[in-house]
Amino acid sequence: MTDPIEHILLTTRRIAVVGASPKPERPSHGVMAFLVARGFDVVGVNPGVAGRTLHGRPVVATLDEAGPLDMVDVFRASDQVAPIMADAIRLGARTVWLQLGVGDAAAAATGRAAGLQVVENRCPVIEWRRLRLPT
Repeated sequence: MTDPIEHILLTTRRIAVVGASPKPERPSHGVMAFLVARGFDVVGVNPGVAGRTLHGRPVVATLDEAGPLDMVDVFRASDQVAPIMADAIRLGARTVWLQLGVGDAAAAATGRAAGLQVVENRCPVIEWRRLRLPT
């Protein structure tokens, strides 16, 4: 296993999906379902639907409530990445995954400087399939 993305996907257990949506047409909805189906311990983060469940998993209002966690998967606008990165660092996450179209170079640099693995502009579902990981 030499691919860093493969290493992340195969060693991560608990994932917070920031921006988890109950709307089936939203990418976060499908990605969360995919991760749950692969056996990850997933918690959604969305204050608008906190207290509910998505794909049988809890949804909480804040990243603080989602811990402890290995990875933070971000489905938010790029201008919201910096505070999420700061929270991920403070909470001891190992990885912050910025979904397709989500990016903040300064926040990514801050995360890397703090020792986090930062994946930018990628989707774990696409990467899982690209790497031909077990379904």
